[in-house]
Amino acid sequence: MAEAITAANFDDIINNSDKAVLVDFWASWCGPCRALGPVIEQVAEELSEKVVLYKCNVDDEAELAQRFQIVSIPTMMLFKGGKPVHTMVGNMPKAEIVAELEANA
Repeated sequence: MAEAITAANFDDIINNSDKAVLVDFWASWCGPCRALGPVIEQVAEELSEKVVLYKCNVDDEAELAQRFQIVSIPTMMLFKGGKPVHTMVGNMPKAEIVAELEANA
């Protein structure tokens, strides 16, 4: 299961990871987020040599949601070298997520 990322640990995780970091911005009340959760966990496991997954609850971490202008959830942001490099919005099929990550991680 993915760890939670918070405003307190965000910069440290993003800046010091030797892999690309995928942050799943979600909320417990969001149906598409709950549907995507197991899929994104599976994808992260399959691509674990390239990508590490963290989850950010936008209700608990409003500061991070504002910082990255998250206006729709689920939103997945991929970070490399401390910078956002790719964003995916909405509940997407597993194959599409894998393809996007393979192309950008």
